[in-house]
Amino acid sequence: MKFLVTQITYLLTQNQTRGNLKALLKYLAFLVIIILIYAGLFHWIMDRVEGQDHSWVTGIYWTLTVMSTLGFGDITFHSDLGRLFSILVLLSGIILLLIVLPFAFIRFFYAPWLEARIRFRAPRELPPETSGHVIICRYETVAQVLIKKLKLLKIPYVVIEPEAAKAAHLFERGLSVVTGEIDSSLTYEALRANRARIVLANADDATNTNITLTVREVAPQVPIVAIVEHEDSIDLLELAGANHVLALKQTLGEHLANRVAAEHAHVHVIGYFKDLQIAEFPVHNTPLAGKTLRESRLRQTMGVSVVGLWERGRLLPVHPDTVFSEYSVPVIIGTEKQIAEIESYLVIYDTNYNPVLILGGGNVGYSAACALKKKGVSFHVIDRDPSLLGRMSQVADQVFTGNAADRDIMMKAGLAEAPSVLISTNDDAMNIYLSVYCRRLNPELRIVSRITHERNLEAIHRAGADFVLSYAKLGAATVTAILQDRELFMLGEGVDMFLAPVPRSMVGKTLGESAIGAKTGLNVIAIQKKERIVTNPPADMILEADAEFVMIGNSEQREEFQKEFI
Repeated sequence: MKFLVTQITYLLTQNQTRGNLKALLKYLAFLVIIILIYAGLFHWIMDRVEGQDHSWVTGIYWTLTVMSTLGFGDITFHSDLGRLFSILVLLSGIILLLIVLPFAFIRFFYAPWLEARIRFRAPRELPPETSGHVIICRYETVAQVLIKKLKLLKIPYVVIEPEAAKAAHLFERGLSVVTGEIDSSLTYEALRANRARIVLANADDATNTNITLTVREVAPQVPIVAIVEHEDSIDLLELAGANHVLALKQTLGEHLANRVAAEHAHVHVIGYFKDLQIAEFPVHNTPLAGKTLRESRLRQTMGVSVVGLWERGRLLPVHPDTVFSEYSVPVIIGTEKQIAEIESYLVIYDTNYNPVLILGGGNVGYSAACALKKKGVSFHVIDRDPSLLGRMSQVADQVFTGNAADRDIMMKAGLAEAPSVLISTNDDAMNIYLSVYCRRLNPELRIVSRITHERNLEAIHRAGADFVLSYAKLGAATVTAILQDRELFMLGEGVDMFLAPVPRSMVGKTLGESAIGAKTGLNVIAIQKKERIVTNPPADMILEADAEFVMIGNSEQREEFQKEFI
């Protein structure tokens, strides 16, 4: 009843809706007048021409049956004038009742009423007892990936959507959404911002500043995470009150630059766990290529544990007989000293001091260029937009204006000799195309690329990309790390490291008997109990209560683990 009253109130308070209802009432009044005129003419013809006497109710009854084309046939005219009048009433009834009236009803009443229903379908506030939730200010690519992670972590969230129709659509899809203006303090009061876990300001820089100031009015202590498009906005948002300001495009460029193979073989540290480092390195042109994990003796000679293996974009579990191919990238875990030791081992291999090639001179490409410049790596840049190459010329060894799909430009820029190419455009189709193109022109090349949509991950790996990372994935992973108060860990697109307690059903069994890998595809890289950590645990290790798995895998595999064992 309350919902119906709200809808009626909305219909009556909107200027356009009131105008529509007035138009509909005017048409209904016109229709009533026409019916009364026809009923009067019916009486006159029946009395003067046909010689029959009928009541006014009969006249209205006859008019409605003829106009609606029902024509029961119980009252008819026998004169030509009466039949001509019947034709007139019939034709006007077809137009006024069967054509215009339904259109007017739908256009002026039903459509606005349906819109009112849609507008009020999504909630406008959260329950008073809500706490510990994440407030997301806009539903976009970062929010979409983040919501998946929050569901896995069982952390409540809510998305703000100013447009009621869009909010209703998201609500019907099963998302937690509230209708409200993102720059209104009333919205954040309705969302219980003072008891939220964090507020994510993920609109444009100016709007994020407004959001930050507005939230601070309502909830002075709540942590605010703001995403910025331009580095110049970082200080401004911090002054406005944001606790964490994320320049994601800059960070994305730096992460991509860290995965580039240049000069000689390197170990790339990608994360930390307790006092251990997690890293990866390419096997290409090293003595490890063609050997099995057992033959490599990495654990015996350097102390590092190989916990996974990237093979053309796929993270595979490892066993003693796993063979390292030329394109393998082992994922290792060890102490800082052990990682440094393997770095010193690799430094003399896969030497190629030719410039790296960056395709795309936008914000991500520029950030990657600055990161390579700091590392002392030489590189060339190609972009079709001359305006973007002005700042690039200040950091790059050489810039080329033109289309990266032009073979002559690519060869002139040094693709044939380049150790790596970094593709930084924001067009997934173009990045896939360029990956295929570069792989065909230089099969030995290491290809590092960004993507925008997660659905294109498989396609770009099939196209030849060795490492892929998206803006949305990086943003969601960074926010998740802030939520969990841990270091950011970026293993690769679609793959995460996470902790899970050993389920009761596994206590007393060996790791091999648990069949985690066979049933879910997850890779157990370590088991920890209190302060004791066993990396790369053997299959015969007994699983104890109060222990935790440290696993790597994608979100689907994690969901399968939840369904299978918890």
